[in-house]
This record gives sequence, C-alpha cells and structure tokens, in this order.
Amino acid sequence: MTEPDPMPAPLGDEDYAALADFRFALRQFHAFSEAHAQAAGLTPQQHQALLAIRAGQAGTVTVGHVAERLILKPHSATGLIDRLVALGLVERRPAPNDRRQALLALTPQADAALAALSAVHREEIRRLRPMLTALLARVDRIGGAAQEG
Repeated sequence: MTEPDPMPAPLGDEDYAALADFRFALRQFHAFSEAHAQAAGLTPQQHQALLAIRAGQAGTVTVGHVAERLILKPHSATGLIDRLVALGLVERRPAPNDRRQALLALTPQADAALAALSAVHREEIRRLRPMLTALLARVDRIGGAAQEG
C-alpha cells in the first residue's frame, strides 16, 4: 500500500495572483477564439467540433470522438453534428466495417473556413507564448518555493 501524498503547501498571495493571471490569459484567448469563430459564421462549439474532426485520424472520427473532445453528452454531440451537416460543413459516411456507425468528414467549405480560423489562432498563440511561458514559470517558481520552504 502506498502512502498518501503529503499535504500540499498552503497558497500565498503570489500563488493566487499567478493563478488569477493565468486564468485571465486563458479567458482572453477564449474570448478571442469565440469572436473569430462568430466572425466566420460559426458558433464557438461548431468551430471546436470542426477542429476536433479535422484533428482526428482520417476515417475514424465519430460522433463519440466529438463528444469526448468537446466534453459533451453523446446526444448533444449528435445534435451539434446534425446542425453542421445541415450547414453543409460535415458529411456522415457509413463505416466500412460497421454500417451502423457513421464516420465524420469535413466538406471543402468547412476545410476552408477552418484553415482560415486556425491560421489566425496559431498567430495569436504565437503572440501569447512569451506571456504564457512567463505565467507558467511564475506558477512553477511560487509553488516550488513554497514546497521547499
């Protein structure tokens, strides 16, 4: 039987400030992402679903995969995919080994929209990288100093 982890060091003012700053940076990126998705005519959830489909291994992406990646219940993911199909952004294709299962693929229209959105997001992440790296270093330094002290 393993021993339980020792009690974590109490948090100080600097810990709370670093955590608050990190969460603020994440929220800023989230707001940036939502605004750009909406400008492209997508809801943030539709954008995330398209990204999950595109990032999945070709020929294997299912509604279940989208549900998992977006942290949705299967019926909610099904409704989301139904709306994307109706918009002409996603196609359902029968799985070759199990015709009861549908595989998902982006349409050329979705590919183009996602490529444009992803390029903008990549540039924003590159712009934020120094600040995020510094924030993560603050969290490491403060947490490590508290545990050593």
